[in-house]
Amino acid sequence: MPNHDHVYTNEAEKYHLLISKQPDLTPWIEEIIAIDGLDIVDLGAGTGRLTTVLAPHAESITALDVSDAMLQIAASRLQAAGFTNWTTKVADHRKLPLDDRSTDLIVSGWSVCYLASTNIPAWKENLRQAISEMKRVLRPNGTIIIFETMGTGVETPNPPDFLTAYYSSIVKYYGFSHKWIRTDYAFDNVNQAAELTRFFFGDELADRILEQKLVHLPECAGIWWLRK
Repeated sequence: MPNHDHVYTNEAEKYHLLISKQPDLTPWIEEIIAIDGLDIVDLGAGTGRLTTVLAPHAESITALDVSDAMLQIAASRLQAAGFTNWTTKVADHRKLPLDDRSTDLIVSGWSVCYLASTNIPAWKENLRQAISEMKRVLRPNGTIIIFETMGTGVETPNPPDFLTAYYSSIVKYYGFSHKWIRTDYAFDNVNQAAELTRFFFGDELADRILEQKLVHLPECAGIWWLRK
């Protein structure tokens, strides 16, 4: 499996091309909360996948990520779109550089998992700290929405074993509601599909794409949400 820390630090533009082949997540967010006029925080914002689609609706939006390289792309995209209601900051989920009760909505796409994988001995404490920080900066009646993988290259949910305890914990111990959706990739051609999936997901999936000549790649994602 490729080293994602290396990807996020050194290959942010290629990563952005990969995720640009997936659908806009705004409709699923709007099923949970009306987003117009809210102060929003995007945790693990990366290249701005959520930040850029939420910015037109937000009063303000703050993009946080541990990778400055990823945030630079997000900032460039926000500037190019003419938005002025945003800021970016390098930050760890466990220590957010934000005031208490300063935001209405927190979104996090495919990022808490890097702290809460059972491959990490301190995953339970990491998760506790991250959820505690989210709740600290959230206003009364505010909402947290978390997106995570439920399997790439699959038609129905098949999450990685090292994430199932995390997924169970945020429902059982932290009170999140949950559902799953499809976030399929629509690539331009088979060669692009193989190149971008090999870069991020590894050889096995990329070789299957070439063998089956896949341009449309199924993916499942989970959504967890909590209102304070």
